Amino acid sequence: MLLINDPKDAPAGPKVVVVGSFDGLHLGHQHLIRQAQQEARSGHLPVLVYTFDPPSKVFTRGEGFLTELSEKVELLKSLGAEIALVVPFNEDFSKRSKDEFLADLKDLEAHTLYVGRDFRFGHQRSGGPEDLSKVAPTRVVDLLHVAGAPVKSSRVRELLATGRVEEAKELLGRPYRADGIVVEGDKLGRTLGFPTANLQVAPLKVLPHGVFAVRVRTDSETYGGVANVGLRPTVGGRSLRFEVHVLDFDGDLYGHELKVEFLKKIRDEAKFEDLEALKSQLAKDAEAAKRYLGT
Repeated sequence: MLLINDPKDAPAGPKVVVVGSFDGLHLGHQHLIRQAQQEARSGHLPVLVYTFDPPSKVFTRGEGFLTELSEKVELLKSLGAEIALVVPFNEDFSKRSKDEFLADLKDLEAHTLYVGRDFRFGHQRSGGPEDLSKVAPTRVVDLLHVAGAPVKSSRVRELLATGRVEEAKELLGRPYRADGIVVEGDKLGRTLGFPTANLQVAPLKVLPHGVFAVRVRTDSETYGGVANVGLRPTVGGRSLRFEVHVLDFDGDLYGHELKVEFLKKIRDEAKFEDLEALKSQLAKDAEAAKRYLGT
């Protein structure tokens, strides 16, 4: 897949263009892209997905984002997109008029444009699907519904806010994932017999709070694990931590990137009477994760 950052760098010739923020690349987004692919295949045209990075603070109103660029690119490639146009989204870009946005689209030589029913663009969301026909024939795809409600990124965020990762998976079509670099922590888990990798994630990345059974991917291997996202009230923690105990692993992960998939919530975070009580609960959490993972 060709990755570009400027509409003027798009290969010449007609193409089917899909436009959207695509934060989360959930089932609704996937449905939209597959609709575009059907036309592209019949006309022997490439599919170009026009999206934004980072997932916009403006779009999410400070609520946080679901998908980092690296994961979004992986997913777009797996969906069969031949070209990904990823435009940096910043304050200046958010102030561009709808006519300036349409001018960028003209550079893409779109044979057909595909957008979702709720797509808006331009400063103060002044443009909509009806304006796109000035550039190329436009197909507006209705929102996909699951469990009686439209699949939207905001709905996924709401589920994750209460730790409902299994329901979020039903909307995403895959487990929710968070990538992080392992940084040095206070090594408390090691003293309790449950060493943890302390993960540093991108600012505003949405993290579900609680204790979860997870799948952990390193550079070359995949493991089961237990993740804790919270304040660690037993030890007087005041800042949010994302820590993962990797099951059946003995090694040094400092400086490595881990890709953590949230599979099932085990429990809410809780304050325990002392470290012994916490240690006992950590053992129960590990057993619960192992049972769920079948290890």
